[in-house]
Amino acid sequence: MTTMQSIGHAIQLAVAPVFLLAGVGSLLAVLTNRLGRIIDRVHLIERTLEADPSPERRLAEAEKVTTLARRAHLIHRAITLCTTSELLVCAVVCVIFISHEFGLEAATPIALLFVAAMLSLIAGLLCFLREIALGTALIESLDRSVSDR
Repeated sequence: MTTMQSIGHAIQLAVAPVFLLAGVGSLLAVLTNRLGRIIDRVHLIERTLEADPSPERRLAEAEKVTTLARRAHLIHRAITLCTTSELLVCAVVCVIFISHEFGLEAATPIALLFVAAMLSLIAGLLCFLREIALGTALIESLDRSVSDR
């Protein structure tokens, strides 16, 4: 096999992980956007409390801030896990090229890195689902409190 054919084969092997990088990269953009919106909401609550520092208002907003803090923590964890997944996929691509270039047998390390990447992605998606559930629960509780009035 010529060198160009060899490199072409290594690139073919790396294409699937590169598509995965693009998909998880899009997910990271969504997660980062959600974290920014949560932070903006906390700042809005802080400004509201500065305008009306009454004990009743503080008590009413404290539960919202607690829920927002939990959501931010989950999103932060999801971002960390998805970024870890991206790094592991990058390692897979590197190992594919290095093993191909030096003629090393690296099927086991590649498989282990890929499984670790998928487990990290699964954990990140589970954190994302939990954050969505918390956000939905907050909206539903606010809707019930408005309906009760």
